[in-house]
Formats: sequence, structure tokens, C-alpha cells
Amino acid sequence: MEPSTLTGTMARVPGPVTVVTTIDGDGKRWGFTASSFSSVSLDPPLVSVCLDKGASTHAAFATARNFLINVLTEEQHAVARRFATSGIDRFAAGDMQTCELGLPGLRTAGVRVACSMHSAVDAGDHTILLGFVEEAYTSDRTPLVYYNRAFARPAPNASRADQDFSACHIADW
Repeated sequence: MEPSTLTGTMARVPGPVTVVTTIDGDGKRWGFTASSFSSVSLDPPLVSVCLDKGASTHAAFATARNFLINVLTEEQHAVARRFATSGIDRFAAGDMQTCELGLPGLRTAGVRVACSMHSAVDAGDHTILLGFVEEAYTSDRTPLVYYNRAFARPAPNASRADQDFSACHIADW
């Protein structure tokens, strides 16, 4: 398969916009933007996020003891762009504060998931970071979504009548 076919196809799959952070053994803060965040397992509680092996943050995350996934909200697209930009101090804005597990995070994130590293799995040109969920924070803020190579806001909930499937039977599907 042509790489452009796969990237074009996957661009049509909406994903949450996250900023993933850690602190290395020397106390340096690291972070990157990702839209590849997913739940993996309830028992044990595992989540995943993928990181390009060519990223400047790869070595820090591949050997990290802990990491924090910040799910951004609809108004935090500038944070996403900043953490996706190479060659800058991504923490210079001062909006990252100490959060769960002592890691840098956004107090205004829609969701924060603090993980200890379960494993780093080789996956072609990426590494899958599997995190054991240690702590979590949620809010009612609307998440930022990445769809078709652009930031988007999820559609509002349909009316309750549109969501009521109680009269349907499996045979009707």
C-alpha cells in the first residue's frame, strides 16, 4: 500500500488531541502532541499513545518511568501546535504546572491520565507507549479533535429521542 493512501485514510478517522509529558532522570521536561491515544485494557488498566521514532522526544519517552497524557480542550489548539513544533522550548509559555505523579500538565485539560510505563513496543517507524494508569482527572470541558488534518470540535449531542434505541431488537439490525 502506498503510504499516502494510508495517511489519507487515517486522516479521516477522528482522534483526540493530546499533549504527552514526562520528566527525565536529569529533571528535564519533555512533551509532544499526539492524536493516537486509546484505551487498551481495563484489567490491568492500560492506555496507549504512539510516538514517531524520529521525534526529538523519542529517547526520553522510550526510557521514561512515568508519563502524563493531557487531553486538550477545544480552545487549546495553540498548545497542540506548540508541542508539535520542533526546535522551541515547548514549556516556555508557563501553562504547564505540576500535576499527577509530579509531572507537567495542563490544569485546564479536559482529561489527564497519569501512567507508569508498562512497556514501550516497537511498531515500525513508531513506538507504542503502553501506560499503566495510576491516576486520572476528568472535567466537563469539550475536547479538541483532530480530523482530516485539522483541529475540530465534536458535534453536539443529538436529542435524547435520537439516542433512544431501547425499542430496537438485535434482529432489527
